[in-house]
Parts: sequence; C-alpha cells; structure tokens
Amino acid sequence: MRPVILIPEDEVEITAIRAQGAGGQNVNKVSNAVHLRFNIAASSLPDDIRERLLHLRDQRINKEGWVVIKAQEFRSLEKNRSEALRRLQVLVSGVATLPKKRLATKPTRSSQRRRLETKVRRSAIKVGRGRVEEE
Repeated sequence: MRPVILIPEDEVEITAIRAQGAGGQNVNKVSNAVHLRFNIAASSLPDDIRERLLHLRDQRINKEGWVVIKAQEFRSLEKNRSEALRRLQVLVSGVATLPKKRLATKPTRSSQRRRLETKVRRSAIKVGRGRVEEE
C-alpha cells in the first residue's frame, strides 16, 4: 500500500497549451493540452521524499529540479488537467514507499551441484563437436 501524499494546488503551475499531432481543424484553435510544472525544491513535501525525487532518474524531472508533465490525451482541458495531476501524484507516491532492503543469500548445495553437472554435460557436448582425427 502506497502512502498518500497530498500536493497543494498552489505549488503546481498548470498552463493550457495547444496539443500536438493529428486532430483536424479543432487542434489548431483550442488549447486543450496541459503543461504541469512542479518545483521539487520549493515544495512542502517532506525532506526525505524531496531528496528521493531529486535523485530519481526520470525524464520528467529536469536538472533544475522541476517536474514537467504534459498531458494531451483527452479533448477536454479539465480531463487533461486531472490526468497531469494524477501522474504527478503517482510519481510522488512512488518515491514515498521505501524499497525493501535485499538480503544476500547463498545458493543451496544442491543448486550448486546441479549447476556444475550441467556445465560438465555442456562441455562434453562441445568436445564432441571437435575435429575427428583419422588414424
């Protein structure tokens, strides 16, 4: 279960822009796409989440620490706006959960034995492919 972290609306800049791609005459007249910008460093997020977001290797986060999301899936400005906010929420809550620490384990004795037996079998097959000597 991911913890829900609420992002205040006043920390998010949303701009209406014209959508790209096909769409007929309507796409040239109406600004239905949404450009969302969120400054990680200036946000009210907890410090640990802010740090993990800044160190996240995501193409939506630029070098200055801004999250930039473009939503142009729908023909409605309001749907695109809520989609961009949803994507931002998913990004932030994905960083909010800490990944489990990996515990180092050793291979079992039987798995080691099986691995070595397979290597011996493969080796015998490959030796059998060699040049045949005539006497």
